[in-house]
Amino acid sequence: MPKLVLVRHGQSLWNLEDRFTGWVDVPLTAQGREEARQAGHKLASLKFDVAYTSALTRAQVTLQTIMDAMESQLPVIKDQALNERHYGDLQGLNKAQTAEKFGKDQVHIWRRSYDIPPPNGESLEMTAARTLPFFERCILGDISQGKNVLVVAHGNSNRSIVMMLDKLSKEEVLELNLGTAVPLVYELEKDGTVLSKQIL
Repeated sequence: MPKLVLVRHGQSLWNLEDRFTGWVDVPLTAQGREEARQAGHKLASLKFDVAYTSALTRAQVTLQTIMDAMESQLPVIKDQALNERHYGDLQGLNKAQTAEKFGKDQVHIWRRSYDIPPPNGESLEMTAARTLPFFERCILGDISQGKNVLVVAHGNSNRSIVMMLDKLSKEEVLELNLGTAVPLVYELEKDGTVLSKQIL
């Protein structure tokens, strides 16, 4: 049965500084690179046919570091459909300072509601609206051919994929947190039906 592995990028500089990142190209920290290496070691026993990543450097570097640790180079498809949620006017702002400026409750709504976007940004619903058609067309297209697929993307693009695979409600997905560089290993039927899920 084909396997799909989802990995959020390793810790970025703005994760460390607790800032809203979104589509800003922020580098990985030394810890983030090490997290990616560890993910690669955990995945070393699996054989992949293709890898997907976003248009953002932190995901691409995480993927390359994972492949180096696995001692395997794969065909890589990059697409901004897998980019992080766009945080609009919040991008670059420290989360605590943003709460002081706009109020803790308002920032919580922007961060954690399913369908309310921050100013000039995307909600999780809007992120899913660009991520899932790409996932269904391209990634599940490879799964349907029996290929093992590695996807290295972002917290929110991966959350929208997990929401679909795990059949989570709008309320349940709000409680879903994906750790940096933690592989989620799905075994699927060729039609995309989930047979098993493992967190490495």
